[in-house]
Amino acid sequence: MLITGGATGIGASLVEHFAAAGSRVGFIDIDDAAGVALASRSSGARHGPRFVNADLTDTSAIERAVVEIRTHFGPIGVLLNNAANDRRHSIAETTSESWDAGIAVNLKHQFFAVQNVVADMTQLGGGSIVNFGSVTWVLKQGGMPVYSAAKAAIQGLTRSLARDLGPFNIRVNTLVPGWVMTEKQLRLWVNDAARADIARGQCINQPLLAEHIARMALFLAADDSAMCTAQNFVVDGGWS
Repeated sequence: MLITGGATGIGASLVEHFAAAGSRVGFIDIDDAAGVALASRSSGARHGPRFVNADLTDTSAIERAVVEIRTHFGPIGVLLNNAANDRRHSIAETTSESWDAGIAVNLKHQFFAVQNVVADMTQLGGGSIVNFGSVTWVLKQGGMPVYSAAKAAIQGLTRSLARDLGPFNIRVNTLVPGWVMTEKQLRLWVNDAARADIARGQCINQPLLAEHIARMALFLAADDSAMCTAQNFVVDGGWS
């Protein structure tokens, strides 16, 4: 299986949970130090994860990374398109270049990662693709228009791919996290006002953690979800 953006945050939890479940996990990230450290920490799993340093905004780098992971583990039957960058930005400061960069890191790579594993999944007789969305646009949160536009588009991408790939027994779903309390979020953006917003918004007023997202991903990757495709699976404590 392949996880994009797997070195830190939600991605690291995905790597840890799938490795603990016995999966053959390859993961891609631009953060070399964190990726190497995570692979080392998880090396005692039945199948030690394989880390590949690659810039997912470079489509040729995606292809090379997939080849490396395929060579190491064999055909890829599960893809978790997790990588993203929710950098805050205003309307006024957004340029044509920053727009393209935001779309590349939050949307474009998801399609090209899919493109590179479809042949594997067809060979295997089926597979599961999980594209990661966000509740930001559903909640009409401001302050990151490019990110929100990209995350909204993912749901359309999922439904289109589900139709095209369904005949090959390839399932495509969107996993939609709420505000997950990762180290990055806590360090950069979760202040008292944010905690108050979460308390008002979530039906379950408990911290949403990366492990909650990973457990849904385990379900979507497994045969337990064999007839689930073209759907949104929201894990947000009941906020959206």
